[in-house]
Amino acid sequence: MADMQLPFTHEQFLDVFEAYNNALWVPALFLWLASLAIVARWLRDPDSGGPWLTWLLSVHWLWSGGAYHLAFFSDINPAALAFGILFLLQGALFLWFTRTRRRLHFNPSTSAWGIAGLVLVAYSLLYPLVGMGFGLEYPRMPTFGVPCPTALLTAGLLILTTPRAPRALFVIPVAWAAVGGFAAFELGIRADAMLVVAGVAMVARIIFRGPARPLYLSESAPHRGDPNGSA
Repeated sequence: MADMQLPFTHEQFLDVFEAYNNALWVPALFLWLASLAIVARWLRDPDSGGPWLTWLLSVHWLWSGGAYHLAFFSDINPAALAFGILFLLQGALFLWFTRTRRRLHFNPSTSAWGIAGLVLVAYSLLYPLVGMGFGLEYPRMPTFGVPCPTALLTAGLLILTTPRAPRALFVIPVAWAAVGGFAAFELGIRADAMLVVAGVAMVARIIFRGPARPLYLSESAPHRGDPNGSA
């Protein structure tokens, strides 16, 4: 990757975000608020909130593929067409898991996987603020609904699945973590450096399985494995 050169400049990259934010700030804001609400519900009650997360991930990938890659990023990067198709494919995969009996189960826990996953989820939700903290100014900055926070949110949730999500769901997020992590250093978008951590975490999760001890944030929620809900 060290020998790769991007077909656009740092300023052209920020121009794309400016156009995206000016045109789509309302749905991007709605997506952010919906993401906060769904994650909060899931943390209060993982059983009822979990299925909503799969829908949320599907929407994120479909939106990033169509509204960002195909509609805006393709203006400066010929590869955006391929990226967009891959993102739409990932969104379709998550959508399929909302329609099948093989549901994804996301379990917040106090294990190492649980802590890593929750950190990545929180980082993705705070992503616009992190970018501002690194000196970027709105609207010339990545906000929400664009590929990198989408990949970070996905990484955090996938490593929290118990049992582990199918490997097929990891392939495109891991690939984007590599592409976005490289671009983070080439373009100086320091908030995206977390993609390197996310990529390593996903690869480790594919290789290693670890037990997850559920951590319920609601005192009234029962503990898994105990039908009476007692400790």
